[in-house]
Amino acid sequence: MIDEVLEELKIGIEKAHAALKRDLAKLRTGRAHSSMLDGVRVDYYGTPTPLGQMATVNVPEPRLITVKPWDKSVVKAVEKAIKESNLGMNPAVDGDLIRIPVPPLSEERRKDLVKIARKNGEECRVVIRKARHEALDMLAELKKDGAASEDEVERAKKKAEEIVAEGAQTVEAIISSKEKDILEI
Repeated sequence: MIDEVLEELKIGIEKAHAALKRDLAKLRTGRAHSSMLDGVRVDYYGTPTPLGQMATVNVPEPRLITVKPWDKSVVKAVEKAIKESNLGMNPAVDGDLIRIPVPPLSEERRKDLVKIARKNGEECRVVIRKARHEALDMLAELKKDGAASEDEVERAKKKAEEIVAEGAQTVEAIISSKEKDILEI
């Protein structure tokens, strides 16, 4: 039973890390990457469709993204969706290919992105602390119900604290890596 509680804690922390990585992937760094356009939805015959499901997205250069829609009749709709996506990008149509230059980030914008990354990291830490609190409550319940001895519960609490500390270190590593990417020129 104690092992199940600790396993649930580990799973909760892993989910928090995955959510943090997803959130940070949406933040722009100085370099172009195809996932920058993941949130763009194109009105494709009346249905908002993810750009990746209707076009090939490539990154031929560090500061350029190219989008080649499979259906040439939606090139204008794709261009419009990218302009309206609040990504600060200005697509240029070149026949059936859309070129999107990625402008370099200003120093002020970089600092704002670092703040956002740190905020996401803090939200992840809050989720981890919540998972720890739930695990400790479950352990206390086991002790109260007599399903585990006091010594077993104390050992499990120490193990839970170690797992949480490890999870917090991972969050720090993820955030510092993203900060380095953002501040890189």
